[in-house]
Amino acid sequence: MSRRPAAPSRRGVLQGLGAGALGLAALPLAGCSADGARADGGAPGTAGTADTADESELSFLISNLDGGWVPSQSSISSYEANVWQQLTDKLVHTSADGVVSPWIAADWEQDAEAREYVLHLREGVTFSDGTPLDAAAVVANLDSWAVGRPEEGIARVGLFPGSTYAGAEALDALTVRVSFTAPTLSFLPTLGYHGCQLMAPSSIALSLEEQSDLSAQIGSGPFVLESWSARERVRLVRREDYDWAPEVLGASGPARLAAITYTVLPDDTLRASAARAGQTDIAYNVNPQVLDSFTEAGFVIEVPRYLGFVHGYSLRTSAAPFDDVRVRQAVTRGIDRAEILRTVFTDAWEPATSWLQAGIPETTDLRDTFEYAPELAASLLDEAGWTGRTADGIRTRDGVELGFTIYPTPYLTGSVPEAELISQHLGRLGFRVGIQKVDIPTWAERVTNDPTQGVAEVTRSFVDVGTVAGVVTDEGEDWFQVGSTDAELVRLRDEVAGAASRQERAGLVEELSRHVLEQAYFVPLEQNVQRIYVQSPRLSGITFNAVAIPSYHAAVKEPS
Repeated sequence: MSRRPAAPSRRGVLQGLGAGALGLAALPLAGCSADGARADGGAPGTAGTADTADESELSFLISNLDGGWVPSQSSISSYEANVWQQLTDKLVHTSADGVVSPWIAADWEQDAEAREYVLHLREGVTFSDGTPLDAAAVVANLDSWAVGRPEEGIARVGLFPGSTYAGAEALDALTVRVSFTAPTLSFLPTLGYHGCQLMAPSSIALSLEEQSDLSAQIGSGPFVLESWSARERVRLVRREDYDWAPEVLGASGPARLAAITYTVLPDDTLRASAARAGQTDIAYNVNPQVLDSFTEAGFVIEVPRYLGFVHGYSLRTSAAPFDDVRVRQAVTRGIDRAEILRTVFTDAWEPATSWLQAGIPETTDLRDTFEYAPELAASLLDEAGWTGRTADGIRTRDGVELGFTIYPTPYLTGSVPEAELISQHLGRLGFRVGIQKVDIPTWAERVTNDPTQGVAEVTRSFVDVGTVAGVVTDEGEDWFQVGSTDAELVRLRDEVAGAASRQERAGLVEELSRHVLEQAYFVPLEQNVQRIYVQSPRLSGITFNAVAIPSYHAAVKEPS
């Protein structure tokens, strides 16, 4: 979703400038010339060279690059994924509305049961080190996504259908057969997921420590790495022989832009000020409440919604007090989502209707399971035995206070003020809700990797609903810490994952969603707008994929 001015005038743009640029002098200026580096992996492409390529550079201010560069660990990060999208290609392109189209896989066949797929690869594609992107390379990538090397700490890609993956084999230099043990409708769309980025076999074979070095990660994308500094800066330059972009992007040959520089600037206010002052082409994830002023000043605001889960909390049933369904239900019924939308966000944000984004074709409106009902929430807590009170009104049971801590996700702008408002809502019911803001590594330690933390904030994308089955029990990521103890959840998990037709699967997804919400395993908040791009009106040709990550292959920057 974008908010574009009809015809921004020079005067209109200038009205947005002048917000103090204190502390911004050290930032790279937008439009500075390339410093001479080029990637000549071979002969230039037949299109997009002298006629269309130029020496413009794009500057991109980002709040952090703290997730690291091990693909299986960082490729799903909304920060590093911006860089990976320019360095790598995918077997297919999956659009913002879930349509799958050819990319490195030029064509494919699928058997009637969705158990076997044959991929026909595009000829002449190479990684930036000159090695071929052939069938053997694709098999190495598929095995890495599906299985990983867990004994070495190299994880599989979480939403790739690894549970039914039987294997892949090269039939010839440009043909790959992929087999599954059960119907796997999610396979093709998930090849466009940003965790499924094609890497050179030499990069895949590296140790975990070696993979953390971005310069060792070799892709086949339209840009190549020139230099990088951990958690500070990444500079990419155009790959001159690139000529295999997906047709849907609308351009062939090398990229138009000569270079892209990503610079880390953690402070939201300074990123916004830099954009206003013309010191960056793109500012990523500024405060939602300042977006209207940028629109009025002629900037383009991109707030793409991706396919995936809504923003919300998964509640871990192994951690008290969430081991009681009545407490979980009280939490979900005690949150005033209308006030959150009114107070924290703008009209670009919309209410959640399920735990899945509204753009997912199988999503149905299940708001009846979590609509705001504070009186019902209070009665549920009474029924659960939380009837005592401390002097300051916090509920108790057997001398124990009713409370928990929220660690707002560092991946979502607005997460902290939203948590503060939720703390007030639940405080009125008698919960004591603590809030601790932490950085990405600490968040991973205290939330992702700590099952005793009862609340895990979710901002997660996927490109096909069949992969949802991979997060709900211990055969996957076990978000709710139920293991396989919920027989109904296990049944629905297996039937969704194994559905042989999309029509059959749609009904099963509705059943699964209703069960998850009625058990209050997941607390929906609002439609997820995780990525906010404040863009200079001089930019055009930027496209977004199914998970709201931009491609700059066809991007153009007009002269100032």
